[in-house]
Amino acid sequence: MKPEVKARIQEIIDSTPIVVFMKGSKMMPQCGFSNNVVQILNLLGVPYETIDILADEEIRQGIKEYSKWPTIPQVYLNGEFIGGSDIMVELYQSQELEKMVQVALAS
Repeated sequence: MKPEVKARIQEIIDSTPIVVFMKGSKMMPQCGFSNNVVQILNLLGVPYETIDILADEEIRQGIKEYSKWPTIPQVYLNGEFIGGSDIMVELYQSQELEKMVQVALAS
């Protein structure tokens, strides 16, 4: 990955407590997995940002290398990679996600 792409990704992750790299946007998710994540975060009623990887090929490929995770969406809380759709569903169902999000927003 080019250093400037890595720097852009790092800047995005550092700029907001909760960020989702996904297909589409929170207003219009472009795949079911991305929609799952958006719905979970909306249910929690927390502020978050989304990055449409379909609009930027460098970010689309770079985020997979950055996180060492091959699939999209990818969720970061306070700069820490949490996972994708399945992990978010599990965390939400176990009620762990709400605690994690509250900590991220309080930091």
